[in-house]
Amino acid sequence: MTSKHNLIAGLIIASLLHANLLQAAPASGVTLPELGDPASSTFSTQQEYDLGRAWLKMFRSQVRTVSDPLMQDYMEYLIYKLVSVSQVKDRRLEVVVVDNPTINAFAVPGGVVGVHNGAFLYADNEAELASILGHELGHLSQRHFVRGVEQQQRNMLPMMAAMLGSLVLAATAHGDVGMAGIAATQAAAQQAQLSFSRENEQEADRVGMETLVKADYDPNAFAAMFENMLAANRFAGRNPPEFLLTHPLTESRVSDARNRARDYVRKVYVDNLDFQLMRARAEVQLSANSSEALKKFKARLKGQSRNAEADHYGLALAYLQAGQLREARDQLDPLLQKDQRRLAYVITDTDIDVAAGVPDRAVEKLRAQLRVNPGNYPLSMAYADALLKANQPQIAEGVLEDQARVRPTDPAVWYELAETHGLAGNILGVHQARAEYFVLNGILDKAEQQLNYALQLTKKDPITTTKIEERIRQIKTLKDQMEKM
Repeated sequence: MTSKHNLIAGLIIASLLHANLLQAAPASGVTLPELGDPASSTFSTQQEYDLGRAWLKMFRSQVRTVSDPLMQDYMEYLIYKLVSVSQVKDRRLEVVVVDNPTINAFAVPGGVVGVHNGAFLYADNEAELASILGHELGHLSQRHFVRGVEQQQRNMLPMMAAMLGSLVLAATAHGDVGMAGIAATQAAAQQAQLSFSRENEQEADRVGMETLVKADYDPNAFAAMFENMLAANRFAGRNPPEFLLTHPLTESRVSDARNRARDYVRKVYVDNLDFQLMRARAEVQLSANSSEALKKFKARLKGQSRNAEADHYGLALAYLQAGQLREARDQLDPLLQKDQRRLAYVITDTDIDVAAGVPDRAVEKLRAQLRVNPGNYPLSMAYADALLKANQPQIAEGVLEDQARVRPTDPAVWYELAETHGLAGNILGVHQARAEYFVLNGILDKAEQQLNYALQLTKKDPITTTKIEERIRQIKTLKDQMEKM
């Protein structure tokens, strides 16, 4: 492993050591274990939460994520729809969308749920995407990771570090290095541990399908998505889909899913158009260039289109990306006339306005939408961007500050807020927003550096100085925890 990957494992081990120290320290009150929870003797729910957030900071520092408020909002909607009817008890979730063309989803202890945008390309409908997320929530609700570690008490820290580190490697190396990390971890485990993992997969399938049905999705989507993965595996040759590296899939497992689905009452299910629109966005994001995306959507509309509305939308996005604004407008206008409130159409419409050099028009459209849907995340982010292009950074500041209060753990919000503070001439705000962005991405030295710059600007403001000094202390504490190997 490279020094970068050693650092990942080291930081994870450090956070785990801190979790163990917290567990051993005397508490002011008595914490009783959850009845029936075999993992409670190893990690408390709060310790899992702290571990997951520490891991997420490191993950973001190594992996490219999707900065698309529309897709982020959609994934949060889908995951929370599932988790609201799941067995997950601690619902303080953090959702991350990874910019990677492979099929993968994961759930890390403490409620971090991730999915590659490539997973959209292999799912035919929302139910199929929901099936792999339901499976991951099954792992989360049953606390499989910590239960597995409990079987390997003496190897607890290296096992958890290796398994979590492998997720990072798989997301950055398109499988090869990640597969090696996972293989090394499995080689170090006893046969009983591997058997336990197979049982975990079966349990996650069962619990995941229950969640799927409760959320009003077709249980047959489980087997259908498994079949899509197997087909992708056959075409992939030596590089199987990422999901299959950590979730071995067999024909018998597909048959089990098919048989289990028969236990539920058959009914007609209607797909969510928003899934198809996000699928189109993912295709444009993952295309090598706009020409490739244009060719793909045009061919689909001339032949057999799975969803013509989504393909026209994808073609509009591809034209916008190529700078062909009139063509983009020709594709989008009929969709917008049909459904004037659908967020994907509204935001793409205003993106075209901004690209055409008429941001004031976009500002008015988005302001009208926000009167109907105040505080909406993707609308607010698009509104702030249009305001900046219209030379109104002070108003954009207020919009983004509101979003930062609602979404304090969203790096994209802090990044945009830092840029907006700069354009508004608020240099103190620039340093503070940059610091929060760096903290969320695990770059603690730079976060501390930004706050030290901020301190130089607050010498006549004792209240703000005190707040910044306290934040610096918090960052130093977090850094010390991560440096303890």
